[in-house]
Amino acid sequence: MIILGINAYHPDSSAALMIDGKLIAACEEERFKRVKHFAGFPDKAVEFCLREAGISARDLDYIALPRDPRARIFKKLLYGIKIPPLLWRRVAVLKKALGAKEEISRALGVDVKYIKARVAKIEHHRAHLASSFFASNFDKAFLFSCDALGDFASTAWGIGEGKRLRILGEITFPHSLGFYYTAVTQLLGFLKFGDEYKVMGLAPYGEDRFRREFEDIVRIKNNGFELNLRYFTHHRKYVDMNFEDGYPKVDPLFSERMEKLLGKRRNPDEPLEKKHKDIAFSLQKRLEDAVIHLINTFSKGDICNNLCLSGGTSHNSVACGLLPERTHFKNIYVPPAPGDAGLAMGAAFYLWNDISRGERNSPVEHAYWGPGYDEKSISFEIDKRKSELTAEGCTIEKAVTEDALCHAIASELTSGKVIGWFQGRMELGPRALGNRSIIVDPRREDMKNVLNKRVKHREPFRPFAPSILEEYAGNYFGSSLPSPFMSFVYKVKDEKKDMIPAVCHVDGTARAQTVSRKTNPLYWNLINKFRGITEVPLLLNTSFNENEPIVRSPGEAIDCFLRTKMDILVLGTHIMRKRLLERDGR
Repeated sequence: MIILGINAYHPDSSAALMIDGKLIAACEEERFKRVKHFAGFPDKAVEFCLREAGISARDLDYIALPRDPRARIFKKLLYGIKIPPLLWRRVAVLKKALGAKEEISRALGVDVKYIKARVAKIEHHRAHLASSFFASNFDKAFLFSCDALGDFASTAWGIGEGKRLRILGEITFPHSLGFYYTAVTQLLGFLKFGDEYKVMGLAPYGEDRFRREFEDIVRIKNNGFELNLRYFTHHRKYVDMNFEDGYPKVDPLFSERMEKLLGKRRNPDEPLEKKHKDIAFSLQKRLEDAVIHLINTFSKGDICNNLCLSGGTSHNSVACGLLPERTHFKNIYVPPAPGDAGLAMGAAFYLWNDISRGERNSPVEHAYWGPGYDEKSISFEIDKRKSELTAEGCTIEKAVTEDALCHAIASELTSGKVIGWFQGRMELGPRALGNRSIIVDPRREDMKNVLNKRVKHREPFRPFAPSILEEYAGNYFGSSLPSPFMSFVYKVKDEKKDMIPAVCHVDGTARAQTVSRKTNPLYWNLINKFRGITEVPLLLNTSFNENEPIVRSPGEAIDCFLRTKMDILVLGTHIMRKRLLERDGR
């Protein structure tokens, strides 16, 4: 059975392909279109998935879509009557999304009459929950999904057991922790779609000065939570959420009352004051309290120690990192793409387990499901651009073995080099996890500023993350909970903070990736070689990009390398070095 999952006309549009219960490929469209959070139809991602499997659209049995027009139909109609443009927009987008066969036909040049696949419509949060539970190796788990909005619900929880997923409850529009966090993020002057993670990084610089105000904004109750709707606009007027094509945009979600409560909105070009940092702190703290309350309340009486998280709120790695301490769950799984990019995979997983007689799908133990490039294709790209590279003063050599490559690059890292590391198949999800990464020495206190000045150009309050050998996580952090997808923020042990200042945030925490020798032996070997030289078993790892989606191809990696001040680019076993760069005072 061949199932193609598609998340279309929704932020982070994506495609995923599974055959007989095995995930074959999964990728976000943004990596092809080079538009962050692309929200149109994922035609290039679909084309890649089919090519990776060596099949055509004619071979598909099912197309799984993470939308169900019938879900909460009466509530949708009620708000459609109150806010007619909301209904018109949703009907138009839904019509496009449900025309997946026609879109595939146009994109791939296959006559639609030859696409025999049946279209299955999976409710949004069922797809989210499936993307975590069926991707885990748990036979039974409590499931929790929380985001902005999908099929008119923001939160859902339930139980997964074997091949079955049972929804126990939900919280519907207009109450949404995702809308809450986005509204305050906008108030703080961060207006781009997806900027919430910036505010999460800003929060530790503040204090909980606005606790009472945020207790009024989000009211935690025995049966869940409610937004105090006086502070929001999305329930009483049309808030344009233009997800139809290109970059998704969201109009302001906060009302004038919120400005009266917290202060006038900050313009993006205005400086960040202490007040803004304090608002960010209280915003984050209230989200943590709400999520922990919801999980503890709705899992009460469940003796299972396994928890699966999904939905956009699961990108809040600070809140996720508190769950082992503040809930009874000992084992927590967050998939590589818990947000909307994972809906394509989740819809396919749900459908397979719902209709097939075969065993449950294979677990997702790594994130490397995107396009990959072998040594032949890498050599071809380098040869094509050799004159350009030479003109830029680059030298090119090829390591004899992967072990020799890791030893050479580990040595370069200790001398303060900024290195682009491009290997294997691209990661699914928002994090670079050792295949499309920029890596540096975490022991150097100046490395954060060097990276921002020479490559990343990010706000100075945003931290960088470490990749650590999983065997050593408990030696450096207050938790050894596996985090292969950078899902959890850990406390850095006091005695280790001065050893790894470049990855230690202002509050003494780090969002770590635990690296397994089983799932990424090459990256593990590189870090282990660095450990052999320095006795430090981790590297600073940030995404291979410069204010753009993570690079996908060797050509994009070379482009990023040449326009930034990286020192070295590693493509497979090829090593490209620039002429000596100014060392930023080092």
